[in-house]
Amino acid sequence: MKSTSFERFGGLCAILTGIAGFLYSVAFIIISRSAPDLGGLLSALFLMLGGLLSTAALVAVYNRLRGTDAAFALWALLLGLVGAIGSAIHGGYDLANAINPPTSPGLGLPSQIDPRGLLAFGVSGVALFVVAWLIGRGGQFPGGLGYLGYISAVLLVVLYLGRLIVLSATSPVIVVPALLEGFLVNPIWYLWLGIALWRGR
Repeated sequence: MKSTSFERFGGLCAILTGIAGFLYSVAFIIISRSAPDLGGLLSALFLMLGGLLSTAALVAVYNRLRGTDAAFALWALLLGLVGAIGSAIHGGYDLANAINPPTSPGLGLPSQIDPRGLLAFGVSGVALFVVAWLIGRGGQFPGGLGYLGYISAVLLVVLYLGRLIVLSATSPVIVVPALLEGFLVNPIWYLWLGIALWRGR
């Protein structure tokens, strides 16, 4: 079956989300070490853009997966949208602080809307797990995309727990999942998803 115009749009947004996710990782992990202000500004920008772009990809995925199990597909869509909006808000909050740093010492406090990445990593991980499960059940997407989605989901939840419990951004509990998710798994998953949405069923 040929993909709809929104599925093609969602596919394009998925590809752009993968690119934004990779650039976020480059800015957050590499650029921030040598130029903290620039790295903070760019990572916040790409986090915000990735969150916004992924909303279209999630709706396109829902459109294709709702025939497999409408209730679970809707639940995954809702969780995914909350996580995506959380990422956009988190990035927007960080971007506002990077552009106009507050004079008070409260900058190190967790985001009031997305504390320690609860929405951006935790809720998004749960949503992605459900999407991966529906991909495996439904047959509208390549099976490997579902398995890669499971890996991405687990890495996201581990990232959230690491940011919640460990806090130190240099701890291997945070660095290893961040490198794997940010540089490999997430960009590949979104690029593959975008191509699958673009090509049709």
